[in-house]
Amino acid sequence: MNRLRYRQIHLDFHTSEDVPGIGSEFDADEFADTLKAAHVNSITCFSRCHHGWIYHDTEKFPERRHPNLECNLLKEQIEACHARDIRVPIYITVQWDLFTSRRHPEWLVMDENGGHPGTKPFDAGFYRRFCLNSDYVNFIEEQTTEVCETLEVDGIFFDIVDSTPCCCWKCVQGMITDGLEPSNAAHRAQYADAVLRRFQDRLFKVVRSRRPDATVFFNAGHVGPRHRGMIGAFSHLELESLPSGGWGYMHFPVAQRYGRNLGVATLGMTGKFHTSWGDFHSFKNPAALEFECLNMLALGARCSIGDQLHPSGKICKHTYDLIGGAYAKVEAAEPWCHGAEPVVEIGLMTPEEFAAPRLHPAAIGATRMLQELQHQFDIIDSKSDLGKYKVVVLPDEIPVSGELARKLSRYVAGGGAILASYKSGLKPDGSGFAMPELGVEYKGEAEFSPDFIVPGKLDAGLADTEYVMYLRGLSVEALPGAEVLCGMIKPYFNRTYRHFCSHRHAPAGGVAEYPGAVKNGNCVYFMHPIFTQYDKCAPLWCKKLVRNAISLLLPEQLVKAEAPSSTILALNRQPEWRKLVLHVLSYVPERRGRDFDVIEDVVPIFNVKVRLRADGDVTGVSLVPQGAAIDFERIPGGISFTIPKVEGHQMVSVQLG
Repeated sequence: MNRLRYRQIHLDFHTSEDVPGIGSEFDADEFADTLKAAHVNSITCFSRCHHGWIYHDTEKFPERRHPNLECNLLKEQIEACHARDIRVPIYITVQWDLFTSRRHPEWLVMDENGGHPGTKPFDAGFYRRFCLNSDYVNFIEEQTTEVCETLEVDGIFFDIVDSTPCCCWKCVQGMITDGLEPSNAAHRAQYADAVLRRFQDRLFKVVRSRRPDATVFFNAGHVGPRHRGMIGAFSHLELESLPSGGWGYMHFPVAQRYGRNLGVATLGMTGKFHTSWGDFHSFKNPAALEFECLNMLALGARCSIGDQLHPSGKICKHTYDLIGGAYAKVEAAEPWCHGAEPVVEIGLMTPEEFAAPRLHPAAIGATRMLQELQHQFDIIDSKSDLGKYKVVVLPDEIPVSGELARKLSRYVAGGGAILASYKSGLKPDGSGFAMPELGVEYKGEAEFSPDFIVPGKLDAGLADTEYVMYLRGLSVEALPGAEVLCGMIKPYFNRTYRHFCSHRHAPAGGVAEYPGAVKNGNCVYFMHPIFTQYDKCAPLWCKKLVRNAISLLLPEQLVKAEAPSSTILALNRQPEWRKLVLHVLSYVPERRGRDFDVIEDVVPIFNVKVRLRADGDVTGVSLVPQGAAIDFERIPGGISFTIPKVEGHQMVSVQLG
């Protein structure tokens, strides 16, 4: 049985003790046949939920078996699915468990005020976290052991497993023993990271010692740079990212473009819900679900769709009609996804590594901008191998230590190029730039904001006039030998109660004393937080300035299509079959309600002309999975061809000789 499949369901089953007849309408054959008909070949089912209840027979913990459970639910789910070659990883909650929190409050995380963060005593919810340094971990190990020894285990999905600083007495003593100061918040966070890693290593060994082939994953709702140091306890990564559930449409590409480089397979996770988890009797728009799954494939991930089983155990046919529509397309695309590797030429360094938020505005803005410009890129950190990238982008707030400065300097000396902006490149203490390669000297914060950039030598597609830059930048001076690409114009004055003009900022009033963009050899630097600005309000001139700067560093783009900027291009390589596979996605998320974006309609685009750099002789180009050959023309360095129609998603296979 394959360890990680392309078409998975994550079947939530958080079910209150106040609901009667748990599993009373469960029909194992109907359950598994419905999954099979919907092209599902893996489903995560529940052992223990956030309410703390167990959904199968248990000798060790009979008091935790759901009091209204009318069948041996998990065991029957596994048997029926295995009979149809459907894989069944098993879900075990970790840091949220209402049953346990009521009976063992001494195991809960304690904050610096002596309280238990999370759900208040008279609020609805089970969102109090357990300390992974408490005796609660012994219970987790015992329950996991029983699951592994009494059920057919394909994998374990441990949920709500995160680094949570704690001030309980055991943690305080542990910090003191480790030479840390418990009253220091940074030390508490450092100790919590160590506790988390010990827990993950311990439970990974528990599972693998009993089920050597089982997959193991610890879910914290996000995958990022901290996973590099703990990846040894993961068989794969599952990227929980429900666009309508708070993650948004930019979270998955940010997380996946980073996570796919950590050496394990990845699985994207969205939901069938209109909003998020627990949204019973709701349905995502079919076009949205298709895009979310096909985007996972394009970026190198397998697919998982979240659902929640009704307490009765009755599976919803209409939900699986919806899921089946998306998974039929995924199944048809799989032959061109097996063994595929992303083909990239830009590395975008993540601010998240440097104690920034998980989704830093600069990372979102840069990711959105590069996708819209159709560049092929990874998201990287300071530990990444830079040699595979022609350009490294340092977006807005990447502090550069001595070690990183030396690494980047070696990269530039070897022919690599850097695009940096705003505070990126400054020393961690902010005293000046760590790299002379950027060609600028730090003078301080810019005096005026907003100020105005004149495109100068980055003028392709822009007028010879001033463009407002809304966010305050830095004042810099070009070093000798560096080329000023863009000049700056200052306003008459900053807007204050003493002097202001009209409704917003004052207009241009004179030449500024600092440059807006500087080129020094293979490096370009922008003084403004241009990527954060794009995340905030998406000025087209900011994207064009970046596009023009990249073209100086990367004159011939890997792949380019004449298509709307909403079109996503993702180029992959199948080395075993000597193929390039280009995914073209044309879906448009819209903010139709206040809370989140939706995709409802698929509007086809026609006669999409593509230019593609290809190493080696090209022997054929075809639309897949249709299998229809299309004409192509050889051009210097590659080929060009026209895709007759893209209706949401189209793959193109390029056969290399």
